[in-house]
Amino acid sequence: MPSITTNDLKTGITLELDNGLFQVVEFQHVKPGKGGAFVRTKLRNIRTGNVFDRTFNAGIKVEQAIINRDDMQFLYRDADDYVFMNNDTYEQMNVTSAALGEVADYLVEGMTAQLGFFNGEIIGAEIAASVELTIADTEPGVQGDRVSGARKPATLETGKVIQVPLFVEIGDKVRVDTRSGEYMTRV
Repeated sequence: MPSITTNDLKTGITLELDNGLFQVVEFQHVKPGKGGAFVRTKLRNIRTGNVFDRTFNAGIKVEQAIINRDDMQFLYRDADDYVFMNNDTYEQMNVTSAALGEVADYLVEGMTAQLGFFNGEIIGAEIAASVELTIADTEPGVQGDRVSGARKPATLETGKVIQVPLFVEIGDKVRVDTRSGEYMTRV
């Protein structure tokens, strides 16, 4: 692992600290009038998603974790696992839903995801910021119920339930923001 100093920290860098892998969410280099400089950071635990504050003295060495990212195509779901194929080597691998996190709620067959690996272990997955999915089930909008901004629950083809406007019907394609899980527009 390459060592870097806390002066070299940037947002998005992954660090291997004594108790796990952490991604730098935010950092601030502070030089008070008295005493030594320090770096105040917000770190996100890669495995649990918990965010916490940690302060480092300026100039100390920390271990940077090298994360390998591969584009992989989602093929199908096999019981509790998701089967992906590497786009370069055509190797297939089973990935648990726990390793995918919230990304699993938006995966449809044929979609490409970017999986992050550290020492051969999958530590996360990323997909596009928005995806187009089909509405599998929703209640019909009631005639005359046209309150501005009214919403109703709808089940996507992946099984995730989101809130959509009253005019959305079964079979409609909608664009969903994968970061917040909110309806964006009808396609």
